[in-house]
Amino acid sequence: MRIVIVGGVGGGMSAAARARRLDESAEIIVLDRGEHVSFAGCGLPYHLGGEIEEADDLLVQTPESLRAALDLDVRTGHEVIGLDTAAQTLTVRSAAATETVGYDALVLSPGARAVRPPIPGLDSPRARTLRTVADATALRQRVDDGAGHAVVLGAGFIGLEAAEALARQGLAVTVVELADHVLPPLEREVAALVTAELERLGVTVRTGVAATAVEAGDTDDVVVLADGSRLPADLVVLSVGVRPDTEVFAAAGIETERGAIVVDAHGRTSADGVWAVGDATISTDAVTGARRPVALAGPANRAGRLVADDILRPGSARPVPATVGTAVVRVGELTAATTGANRAALRAGGIAFHTLHLHPSHHAGWFPGAEQIHLVIHFRADDGLLLGAQAVGRAGVDKRIDVLATAIRAGMEVGDLIDLDLAYAPPYGAAKDPVNLAGMAASNVLDGTLRIWHAEELDSLRAQALVLDVRSRAEFATGHVPGSVNVPHTELRGRLAEVRGAAAGRPVRALCGSGVRSHIAHRVLAQAGFDSASLSGGMLTLRAGLGPVADELLTTHDPALAG
Repeated sequence: MRIVIVGGVGGGMSAAARARRLDESAEIIVLDRGEHVSFAGCGLPYHLGGEIEEADDLLVQTPESLRAALDLDVRTGHEVIGLDTAAQTLTVRSAAATETVGYDALVLSPGARAVRPPIPGLDSPRARTLRTVADATALRQRVDDGAGHAVVLGAGFIGLEAAEALARQGLAVTVVELADHVLPPLEREVAALVTAELERLGVTVRTGVAATAVEAGDTDDVVVLADGSRLPADLVVLSVGVRPDTEVFAAAGIETERGAIVVDAHGRTSADGVWAVGDATISTDAVTGARRPVALAGPANRAGRLVADDILRPGSARPVPATVGTAVVRVGELTAATTGANRAALRAGGIAFHTLHLHPSHHAGWFPGAEQIHLVIHFRADDGLLLGAQAVGRAGVDKRIDVLATAIRAGMEVGDLIDLDLAYAPPYGAAKDPVNLAGMAASNVLDGTLRIWHAEELDSLRAQALVLDVRSRAEFATGHVPGSVNVPHTELRGRLAEVRGAAAGRPVRALCGSGVRSHIAHRVLAQAGFDSASLSGGMLTLRAGLGPVADELLTTHDPALAG
C-alpha cells in the first residue's frame, strides 16, 4: 500500500509516523515544498528573542533521521501543483523535475498561508511573516545587524510572542491591531491586563487602527497608520492571521468551505481515498457548533494520528474530536490562556449564558509567593454547562485552564467543578482550588444565591440604581464610582436604614475589590428585602474593562458620600 502525505510538520508527520507504526510494509511518502519537514513552529518567536539560540534546535526531525527511524521517504522542496482524484495521482514539482506520483491513500496536510492584506509596500525586504525557520532566521539577522525599531502588525498569539521577543532584544516595538484590544479571542477585560504588561515591557500598543502603507527606504521603512501616524521600522513582522492553503485541492474538486477542506468525523474528504488534517480543514466548534478552520498544533497532531488509524484500521479508528480551542501565551511575566467559547462566539451562536469573574490566588494565600489569577468563566444559563474560560496571571494559569478544558471536553456543568479532587499543598494550590471556587460561585448564580451585574452595565445603572461600595474607607479613597455610597461590608448590617434611605426605592448594586465582599453584602441586602446584585469581579474587573479611561472615570474626590 502506498500512502502519500502532502505537508509535514504537525498533522502530516503525525499521520506518517502512526502509519508506519501500524504497517511496516506500507510505502509512505511525505511531500513538502519547504526546506524543513519537521520543525517546532511554535518555537520560532523564541529563536527570534534569543531564548533558543540556534535555528537548528528548532528542527525536530530531518529526512535522514525519519528514513533511519521510520523508513519514511521524505521529499522536501517538492510542491504539489495538481491532483487527479479519479486517477489517484499527484503532479509534483521540484527543482529537478515535474513528476507524477500515484497513491492508494492520500493525506492532505498543506497547512495555512499567512494573510497578506492589500497594504502597499508589504514587499519591502524588511517586512516578514513568522511562519518558517527561514523567517525567524531572517528576522533574527535584522536584529543582529542592529535594528532599533520594529512594528508588529497583528496582536494575536504569534504577534505578541514576536513583540515580546523583539523587546527582549532591546528594540523599540510597536504593536498595531485593528481590533479594539490585543488578543482578540480573549475578553476585553482579560486582554487589558496583557496590554498593561506589554506596556511595562516598553512595547507601544496601538489598537483600533489599521496600517495603510509601508513606505520602504534604502535602509529602513515607515509604517503609516490610518490615523496618520508614521512609525519608523527597521523590520516589520506581519502577523494578521492565516488562511487555508487549499487552492490546488479545491481546483481538483475537493469540497471546501470558507476556503478549508471539508472532512467527516474521520478526516475523510469528498474524494475517495483522500483524507485531510490540520490548519487547512474545517473544524466544528465543540461548544457552539460553528464551523471554521482552527490553526492550532495540538488538534493537528492528534488528527494526523487518528487519520492514519482510519486508513489502516478503519473498523476501530476513533473519530477526530471537535476542537475546544485551548491556547496559551506568555507575555512578559504574565501567562494568558483560553479554552472554549468567548462571549462573542456564544452570542453569535444564540446561546444564553452567564459570565463570572474571579480573582483567586494560585496557591494558598498565606503561603509566600501567592499570585492572583484573573479568571473568567462562561456557562449556559439554563443548566450551568461549562462553555468557556479565560485566565491571566503570573502563575498557575495554564494548570487551571487545562483543568477547565478537560471539564468542557467532558461536558461538565459548573456544579461538577466543585467536586473535582485537585492536588493540594500550600506551594501548589489551595484547599478550595480556583477551579472549585469557580464552580461554587457559578452554582450560586444558577440557584439564585448570587445575583451579579457586570462592568459594562455601569453607565445605565448609575442612573437607575444606588451603587454601594462595600470596600474599606481607605480603598474607597483610592478611586470609586462617582455618586456611589461607601459602607464597608463589616458595617452594613448596622447601617441598613441608611442604605435604604440613600436608595430611595431604587435597586442597590454592590461592589468591592474582587467580588467576595460584595457577595456577602448582597446576601445581607437580599435577605433584608433589597433588590440587590454584586459586581462580577469587583473593582479589579471594572478597572480592566474600563481600560485607559478608568482613572478619569473613577474619582477620588467624593468625600461626602464616604461612610
